Amino acid sequence: MKSNATALTAALVMTLAPAVYAVDYQVETVAEGLEFPWSLAFLPDGGMLVTERAGRLRYINAEGELQAAAIDGVPEAFVSGQAGLFEVAVDPEYATTKRIFLSYACGTLQANHICLSSATLTERGLENVDELFRVQPAKAGSAHYGGRIAFLPDHSLLLTLGDGFDYREQAQKTGNHIGSIVRLNRDGSVPEDNPYLDQPGALPELYSIGHRNVQGIVYDAQNNRVLSHEHGPRGGDELNLIAPGNNYGWPKITYGVDYNGSIISPHTALPGLEQPLVQWTPSIAPSGMALYRGELFPQWQGSLMVSTLADRNIRRVELDDGQVSAQETLFGELQARFRDVRSGPDGALYLLTDASDGKVLKVVPAN
Repeated sequence: MKSNATALTAALVMTLAPAVYAVDYQVETVAEGLEFPWSLAFLPDGGMLVTERAGRLRYINAEGELQAAAIDGVPEAFVSGQAGLFEVAVDPEYATTKRIFLSYACGTLQANHICLSSATLTERGLENVDELFRVQPAKAGSAHYGGRIAFLPDHSLLLTLGDGFDYREQAQKTGNHIGSIVRLNRDGSVPEDNPYLDQPGALPELYSIGHRNVQGIVYDAQNNRVLSHEHGPRGGDELNLIAPGNNYGWPKITYGVDYNGSIISPHTALPGLEQPLVQWTPSIAPSGMALYRGELFPQWQGSLMVSTLADRNIRRVELDDGQVSAQETLFGELQARFRDVRSGPDGALYLLTDASDGKVLKVVPAN
């Protein structure tokens, strides 16, 4: 592992609470030269998998060495604009299945979807690649895909989706997957207790609707809850508590306006539509999210870590009785767009920078 570490001190100033803490940390470079890395996953052998939006899956071994060759057998992704290879997630039963999951854009500029596939990871590359799901219907363009994955206690998975930018009205309709979160069994079948299963005309995979572009999701096992965040338009980025069957309002309600300043909706609240736990205006452009459960930074224990693109920092969010009680910004001194953040099994915090020469960074206590 290469280190360009210098000790950095963060003054933790709470915007919603008076407490002030100081945490000394250092930032190490694990890998660099990645083309817009998008997602990071940890393997039991101490290695890591990293996706590059350009369609490559890379392996970093337990010694922290990025392997020069990409992993073979990755399904072909449609790469354009925001489209490409997105999330890599490790099967909860990986020790026996050796299976991983990949989300990616598939199709063409005129007709594309987000797809979900599973595959067996071997020394030769990916084998037994199986497409499990693709968003219906197809759409044109190359924006707002979502693409994050979270596993629930029964090992079913949630896949976050986007509204395709030009298709926002579809996020209120249950006859398609656009602007939703879907829930699937790991073989691609539909769980028998999905909330829209018996609703006439609704697609059975739907778990929640009314989303714009969900790019962060975590399952909090300690509190048995699902939390997600999504991009608003100009303003109105949201952190939401996700429950099955709920409607999160987009575009009927929003705290943001369109990019040209025009009003999308005059409403920030309407009956039957869920309110966010917090909304960020101006936009921070939330891109990934982790729940910190490590031991290296006890002051961060239980915090949500939200990576941001526009704000160029990691937003730490504290929750108290299900409500946001404090926020602070971290790592702004690095002046990087952050695509993903992960809580590592070693207690360190891992960051992906969103750049043509992207990096995997590791945050550890200062010596």
